[in-house]
Amino acid sequence: MDNKCNLGERNELNENSSHNSEQSVDDSLADSVDVHLKKMTVTDSKVEVDKSEMLASNDCEENFGHSARTLTPEEIAKLKKDVTCVSDFKQNKLEKEAQKNWDLFYKRNTTKFFKDRHWTKREFDDLCALETETGQRIILEVGCGVGNFIWPLLQEDKSLFFYACDFSPRAVQFVKDNPEYDSTRCSAFQCDITKDDLSVTIPQDSVDVVSMIFVLSAIHPDKMEAALSNIMKVMKPGGNLLFRDYGLYDYAMLRFASGHKLSENFYVRQDGTRAYYFSTDKLLDLVKSVGFDMTLSQCEYIQRDTVNKKEDLCVPRIFVQGRFIKPKSPEHS
Repeated sequence: MDNKCNLGERNELNENSSHNSEQSVDDSLADSVDVHLKKMTVTDSKVEVDKSEMLASNDCEENFGHSARTLTPEEIAKLKKDVTCVSDFKQNKLEKEAQKNWDLFYKRNTTKFFKDRHWTKREFDDLCALETETGQRIILEVGCGVGNFIWPLLQEDKSLFFYACDFSPRAVQFVKDNPEYDSTRCSAFQCDITKDDLSVTIPQDSVDVVSMIFVLSAIHPDKMEAALSNIMKVMKPGGNLLFRDYGLYDYAMLRFASGHKLSENFYVRQDGTRAYYFSTDKLLDLVKSVGFDMTLSQCEYIQRDTVNKKEDLCVPRIFVQGRFIKPKSPEHS
């Protein structure tokens, strides 16, 4: 894999500041990291989950560490100390206002926050290798934002047709307003994938590839299974779900001050948007529960050490990446 990484994924290094004075040192570090982000070198490594262990339980996360990340004593102490969760009243309010908070995010940042994701074709070779009988490949992007995943692929591959949905109506409108938007090759629509039936807009068993890039983490853990079941309905038998999201013990997770924890591994940012940090076990349990073919699926941690030698900064990012296959016949589920 290329050692230089496009750093256009959402930068959370400067988002979770606190009014608590104990957080001021962390905030200063994050500000410094943010200023010099484009000058950093990123070293990538992958840690795959062994096929024989995919369905087995693993207690290493409970011991504060996993195959891609070893925590320092200070980090462990911080996690053990952070045991108080946000009140039920506030949690219910955040759930009710989830769409509004994401809409406000896109109102503030318009199309300028994310960069086009040119790395996706390199990372997910399924987008290049997939062949279909008709010659056209149907892709659904869940959580399309302003289209940073869509535009590079539409430009490079004329055989693609995209369905693109997002929770935020404002984000969907940005997609439709983009000069690259062509209704003969792309259909963008607003959708809450936890409750809105995708098959109303997309024929069942029709999609070759579904992408979920930093999307499932924004959904309440109680609704993740419903979202995956909804997606699976429109996938072709043998179709691919391509997944990347925040991993357990990512740098952003460890920066949250007290008062931001919603539940285990689930946090709220200053702007009201939320983030869940996945272990590979958690993700595998989810995809197994909705019926993906576990014999063909892949799941791994992605570790990225973002280093600025001049500032003597090292920011360990942890992501979880997976490729999950819808069974070709019922007996494989």
